[in-house]
Amino acid sequence: MGEQPVTGDRATTAGMTADGATAPAVPGAGMSADSPDAPSAAAPGAGMAADANAASTAAQERTADVVPGPGGVMTDEVGVVTGELTLRTEYADGQVTLRVQYKDADEWYVVTGGRAPLADPAGLDAVHAIAVALLNRPEG
Repeated sequence: MGEQPVTGDRATTAGMTADGATAPAVPGAGMSADSPDAPSAAAPGAGMAADANAASTAAQERTADVVPGPGGVMTDEVGVVTGELTLRTEYADGQVTLRVQYKDADEWYVVTGGRAPLADPAGLDAVHAIAVALLNRPEG
């Protein structure tokens, strides 16, 4: 798109949008090229691929209340848990983990067999939906 206009103290730039309109000024925008005389400002996520990859490996989780069918849910720590439970599907460091707790309790238990590699964190919602569908059996 060419050079960007420099205004004031040279720490603010404005750009052009695809339709030719002037985009709002962004102070520093986290890039040293905006102001060669000023130190680079820190701007998390400033469009860099490394930032995007770091964000994709960050811990994420989804929760849902479930009522398992007869036999409950087997956990690694305490064996079978039954009744009203909360399921938490966690993603961290390329792995998904299913945990349950008695509804409104403090302790979480890993669902037996509930750990697996997950290459793309975008799959977390699908994994959580499947886990809920498998474990939530309020009618027995």
